[in-house]
Amino acid sequence: MEFQHPRWIARGRVLVEDRPIIMGIVNITPDSFSDGGRSFSHDDAFRNALELIAAGADILDLGGESSRPGADSVPLEEELRRVIPVVKRLRERSDIPVSIDTTKPEVARQALAEGADLVNDITALGDPEMARVVSQFQAGVVLMHMAGTPQTMQLDPQYRDVTSEVLSYLAARADYAVSLGIARDSIAIDPGIGFGKTLTHNLELLRNTEHFTRLGLPVLMGISRKGLLGTLTGRARSERVTASVVSSLLTVERGASIVRVHDVGPMRDALRIWQAFQSDPTQDDIY
Repeated sequence: MEFQHPRWIARGRVLVEDRPIIMGIVNITPDSFSDGGRSFSHDDAFRNALELIAAGADILDLGGESSRPGADSVPLEEELRRVIPVVKRLRERSDIPVSIDTTKPEVARQALAEGADLVNDITALGDPEMARVVSQFQAGVVLMHMAGTPQTMQLDPQYRDVTSEVLSYLAARADYAVSLGIARDSIAIDPGIGFGKTLTHNLELLRNTEHFTRLGLPVLMGISRKGLLGTLTGRARSERVTASVVSSLLTVERGASIVRVHDVGPMRDALRIWQAFQSDPTQDDIY
């Protein structure tokens, strides 16, 4: 089944229009759940970003605060110290769209002022000031569902119907964003796999990816190296590349427009093969 991918625009740039895209993850933290601080220094983060660009990333998502279960919050000045120099260096070297993964309006403000294009907010504009920042810069935004906070989200998540509840929440947050001046075609939604969900909840959301396309907004799915893949395969985080690529591709088949991944090269190859199975592989627009 083929899906129409809604346009996603950030600061006048069209990010999504006619095909799914890859968001490459750059964690500038000492305690990321997935890479153990591989990109903690500015030099390492910049090098990692360039590697992801070379591997075929369409967008880079830079984050200076871990959102793994139980993670402590990072002071504002420390988060700024981690991410802003990397945004600056990327803008000097590349015009690739840059996302800033933060819940802090001031971090978003400074990153956007340095040339970032969008904000990936796991609280879905939990701070109203974040909406004002996004609107001021005409930036793009990803609104994610999370039950609780990173400190509490996995304690005992409960839902009557996880798909309908998450969908209703994201619809309401998108309407809220528009009411505060954010253009609807600048909004993408993320069901928040692993953020306040059990394995059963996560699998139901993944199976029902197409339900989220009903809002007419690009759907982002972030499954890469997450705990549910470890539970299902028994593999350590560094060994979950195949599981990450396969599960991400399955969400694309169900309508996801953006896949957020660590392993950009393998994901790009998978999408290239997937598209070739559906169309003429000699076409100029193939991945």
